[in-house]
Formats: sequence, structure tokens, C-alpha cells
Amino acid sequence: MNTIIAGTVYLVGAGPGDPELLTIKAHRLLLQCDAIVYDALIPQQLLDLTSLQCERHFVGKRRGFHSVPQSNINTILLELAYRHRCVVRLKGGDPFVFGRGGEEAAYLNQHGIKVQIVPGITSGIAAPAYVGIPITHRCAGSSVTFVTGHEEINELHSGVNWRALAVGTDSLVIYMGLHNLRCIIEELMAGGLDFSTPAAAIQQGTVGKQRHLITVLGKLADLTEIEKLIAPSIIVIGNIVAQRVAACAPMPANVEMPITHNQ
Repeated sequence: MNTIIAGTVYLVGAGPGDPELLTIKAHRLLLQCDAIVYDALIPQQLLDLTSLQCERHFVGKRRGFHSVPQSNINTILLELAYRHRCVVRLKGGDPFVFGRGGEEAAYLNQHGIKVQIVPGITSGIAAPAYVGIPITHRCAGSSVTFVTGHEEINELHSGVNWRALAVGTDSLVIYMGLHNLRCIIEELMAGGLDFSTPAAAIQQGTVGKQRHLITVLGKLADLTEIEKLIAPSIIVIGNIVAQRVAACAPMPANVEMPITHNQ
């Protein structure tokens, strides 16, 4: 009886959008993979690196509409691993930073599939850098917290204690927080953050439609609405924003992310 030998699934971070921020290892895997499973916000330039024979599966999600449920994505990866030697699961940013990479790796591991992780540059670091904001600075405190803001804020079932974070860290970098920004700010101010705390919002960081606002916490929600910022956007709150050095910020890549409403 023949034993089926499964291939390897590589959970690969695509970075924040600028194709030039892709790692060398990720580049090599894209060139040689037999199948690719990719999210929304993946630049076309990265998909173009794959061969004409590469089997492509789009599994991108949108706010309020998940085109492919996570359980189906897990099944797709498992099935592809039994058909191909090299399967790339290409995820925006870093696969282990708010990307469900841990869930996918655990599922595949439970089914005996070899998994390798290829870290990528996360947008919570790259987007602030592309507007000149250092996410750590010795003159702006000694801690920074990365947090997701996509969950609806409910006092009884909140996944994030925003009031505790208001005094529990020096700086906040918020992913997927644009939709709930006004409520998040209200909770942070109720927890002790001052109206005048430096704050920024960065839309589609590192790519052609990058835009940003530098303001104070109490004005941030109004300004994002007035300026019609869209997702994906990174929110940065704390004195690190005041350490911004605009002159050192790199130019965004001359590419655009697909339009999304996942926030």
C-alpha cells in the first residue's frame, strides 16, 4: 500500500504592501511554489512572481462578509498539501501578528502536515516608519502595545480593556481600529488618557494611496471622518508620535493596495 507523502505549507508574511519589503526567503518561495493561498491586500506584483503553473486560491476577507470561512481555508491548505510539494499561504504583514497564522499552523500540525513560518514586516511597524514615526523612543516611554481594534466595543463582552490600556502602556499601535475609532478613543479618555495626547492615523501605509493625519487624541476621530480615511489604517497613540522625523520617512511604493472595507 502506497503512503501519500504530503508537502510543506509555508506561512509567509507578504509585508505591509510595498513589494520591496518582501524578504528574500519569501521571494524564493513565491518563485518556486506549486500552489498559493492568498489574502486580500496582497500586491499584484507579488502574485506575478509565481509561475504560470502555480495553482492560485484567493481567500481574502472583508468586514461583514467573509468570502471564505476560516475552517474552509484550513481545509484548502490541507488538501493542497496532499497534492503539492510546496504550498505558500501568503498573508499580509506577518502571519503571526493578527493574521490567524497560529490557528492555521496548529490545524495543519494536528493533521501531520509540515509547516514553516516565514515572518514578514508588520504594518504596525512599517506604516509609522513610512511617515517618520518611531514606535519606540527612549524619550517617549519604555513600552509599546500592539492591539487589534476590530471587535465591537461592548462593556459586557469586550475583548480589549481599553481603559486599562490607557494607563498600562506608554504607546499604542492599533490595527483594524478605524471602524471603532470613536468608541476606542472614548474608552481611552475615560481610562485616563488626555485629550491632547499625540495621535496619528496612517491609511494604506507604504503604498501609493498612503495618507496620514498627525493630531491629538481628542480630535483624531473627527479628522479621520473629515478626511475620509479608509481601511487599512494603523492608529498610533502616545508620545512616540511627537518624536516624528518626517525628513527620514521613505517614499511609499508606486503601487496601490486593493480597496478593502475589512475595518
